[in-house]
Order: sequence, then structure tokens, then C-alpha cells
Amino acid sequence: MREPAKQGEHCVIGRDVVFGENVTLGHNCVIEDHVRIGADCYIDSNTIIRGGVTLGDGALVGANCLLGECGADFRGDPRHQELPLTIGEKALIRSGSILYGGSVIGDHFQTGHQVTIREKTEIGNHVSVGTLSDIQGNCRLGHYVRLHSNVHIGQLSVVDDFVWIYPYVVLTNDPTPPSSDFAGVHVHSFAIVATGAIIMPGLDLGQDCLIGAGAIVTRSVEPYAVAVGNPARVISNVRKVRNRVTGEPVYPWREHFSRYMPWEGTEFDAWYAALPAEEKTRYTLRDLQE
Repeated sequence: MREPAKQGEHCVIGRDVVFGENVTLGHNCVIEDHVRIGADCYIDSNTIIRGGVTLGDGALVGANCLLGECGADFRGDPRHQELPLTIGEKALIRSGSILYGGSVIGDHFQTGHQVTIREKTEIGNHVSVGTLSDIQGNCRLGHYVRLHSNVHIGQLSVVDDFVWIYPYVVLTNDPTPPSSDFAGVHVHSFAIVATGAIIMPGLDLGQDCLIGAGAIVTRSVEPYAVAVGNPARVISNVRKVRNRVTGEPVYPWREHFSRYMPWEGTEFDAWYAALPAEEKTRYTLRDLQE
């Protein structure tokens, strides 16, 4: 076991803990057994890392976080329920966040403050989860997904690559509450779900669709559709939406916006054309296939 390069007061380090080079611990950190922490990581004060966690190189973990939290059947002994949690390189996990064991999270992951991510969640690369958001486990998020603050993702939800979900959105999963007959929502690539929308269980939101603010979605939405209201109804195609000032088209958004995206500094079509064939199969880009 390599000792961390810097260590605050009153830290507790368990057995079979491996630190990479240049790891810093704040005060009162607890690192339990069988943890792997990569190089150049900073773990701020009062953070607990449960047994079985692997944290990639270059991570920054804020104060008062809990990584590898135990599930509902925890009975007082963390070793009795050690579920691996793997987090990729360059993570930024802000203070107060709780990530349960049993999940796999990719590179360049970041959270706001006080985020909760339950067990058996799969998250791709370059994903951002905003402050006070809650992912309820058994979910799958693709690459470059951006959840803003106060988003609730119900169990069994699937969110594909390049999806934007804005504040106070709820993806529900129980058609006849209370029950155990869950049905997750599937949000397809490049979709946008605007502030305050509620999506009913088991629905599909199609590629590049736009769900308006405050919409109550009770039926699946086709690709490129604009759905608004309560209950939501389709009023247009995203290709017809114009900037109110310039009159120029703004959707599909991938053709007009690139910040944070892998095609930043170039055009989406050029980026997409350069992808290997097996990566292109992740998307159903009808515009490019027709």
C-alpha cells in the first residue's frame, strides 16, 4: 500500500488500499478496505469511500461525499455488502454527493452538489449530473448526457447519448402507483426535455424530439417532434422551429450547437462522417441515412 502524498488529520485507511502517485486526502477521510485510488486525485475532508471502490486518475472529490454507499439490505457491516463502484478518469464529484456501490461510471464524469446515484447504474463518458439530481438505480445513461439541477430519473430509465434534460424534469416508472410493476422511460439520442416536464412510465422519446417546458407526456413521442402541453400533444417538427430574433433554424440542435460536445470546433456532419462504422450504429440519424 502506497501512502497518500498528503494526508490531513484523523484519516482512517483500511486494508489493501492502493493509492496512485500524488494523492491528497483532507481531514477526517475514511478509506475502507479494497479501494483503488488513481494518481493525482484529491479527496476533500469528511469523505467516506466504502470498500470495493475504484476511482480513476485525476479525480476531484469534494467534502462530505460518500462513494460506494451500501444498498437497502445493509445491516450495519459494510463488508457484508461490498458492491464495486468504478469511476473513470478526471471525475469531478462536488460536495455532499452520494454514489452507491454496484455502478460503473465513465471518464470525465461530473456532479453538482448533493447528487444521489443509486446502485446498478451505468453511465458513459462526459456525463454531467446537476445539483440535487437523483438517479434511482438500475438505469443506463449514455455518453455526453447533461442533466441539469433537480432532475429525477426513475428506476429502469434509459437515456441515450447526447441528451439534454433540464431542471425539475421527472422520468416516472410506475404505471399504477404504488406497485412493483415498473416500466422505465427511454429517451433517445439528441432529444431535449425542457424544464418541469413529467414523462409517464414506459414511454419512448424519439431521437431529436423536443419536449416543451411543463409538458405532461402521456404518449410516446416520435423522432423530431415538438410536444407541449398537458397532456402533451405534437404541434410541430423541430426543423420548423426558428430563432425568434434571427429567424434562423435552431434544430436539430446538434447542427447549431457544439459547446461541450466532441464536434466542438468543427461541424457535426464532419465529426459524424469520421466515426468508425461500429460507432455510427449507436445512432439512428434519419437525416443522414436518407
